[in-house]
Amino acid sequence: MSTQSSRAGRARRPAETATQRLGRLLDLVPWLLQHRGVPIAEAADEFGVSEAQIVEDLELLFVCGTPGYGHAELIDAQWDSGHIYLDNADDIATPMRLTRDEAVTLTAGLQALGSTLVRSEIAERTLAKIRAATASLAAQSTGRIALDLDDGSQHPAMATLKEAFGRRRRVHLTYYVATRDETTERDVDIMRILNLDGQWYVEGWCHRANDVRLFRLDRIESATILDVDGTPPPQARPRDLDDVFVPGANDLTVVIEASSAAAWIADYYPNEGVVRGSDGSVRVTLKVADPALVRRLMLRLGGQARVVEPPELAEAVAREATAALAAYGQTPP
Repeated sequence: MSTQSSRAGRARRPAETATQRLGRLLDLVPWLLQHRGVPIAEAADEFGVSEAQIVEDLELLFVCGTPGYGHAELIDAQWDSGHIYLDNADDIATPMRLTRDEAVTLTAGLQALGSTLVRSEIAERTLAKIRAATASLAAQSTGRIALDLDDGSQHPAMATLKEAFGRRRRVHLTYYVATRDETTERDVDIMRILNLDGQWYVEGWCHRANDVRLFRLDRIESATILDVDGTPPPQARPRDLDDVFVPGANDLTVVIEASSAAAWIADYYPNEGVVRGSDGSVRVTLKVADPALVRRLMLRLGGQARVVEPPELAEAVAREATAALAAYGQTPP
């Protein structure tokens, strides 16, 4: 085919995206290996493109290969006779297979995703395909890939919350506030259900607080669907939860004193202010959505930090620390 006719063919074809072409090339390689010597016209007909496009694809494949990109690694494509012969492309034509680690990661992610979706059929179908595809991996190792993840389904409120979220209905929650040792009644428009730091939460617009709130699933004592539209108001915005200490306007204010060894918290977490002592210690003021996050931080830091305010949170931390030490037969200082 002449250069002039090839250019004319390109001019008549609609624009093709790089993604579309890549998809065709990935299909073209194994097909040509299975149809050795196929005429260019037949290949063009099979893939629904012009003969000129097939030639362009072959010209591109001719400079593709595995890392190293020397003569031995590049695909060998011949088509001068009008028939296509492809060699040295077996590695590229071999379908990609998941490693066991990749399969476990995808399985865990899909299980977590499926548990938060109201209509999780797609995630479930994909999960089934991955498990089927990794059956050979299981046969070669210790057994079938199965993860026992806490998807929240064991909590009696989860099904009700997902139904309310799917139907866009408001829910009435009976919710325990640990820092005040108080059970509260709240009407909530659900915005999302998510897992954060190994704990399940419901995020929604709380009509009692008139603001966005995070509710821990294990502290929801009961949930009832109301016959009221549950669409959050326009001012409701999901929190940026990349950092669990991202402050909200009406969050709990917490003051922490930390020794020089734990002074890094002043730089690591967004805060409302820091007072630094001459010995390297810090006094940090934070705003947090869930006091449990502070309690976990204090337990992790051990004796290097303590909660100063509010006093009820300081007492809660002390109780948890005492219980943890008692489990090891130790007495708190």
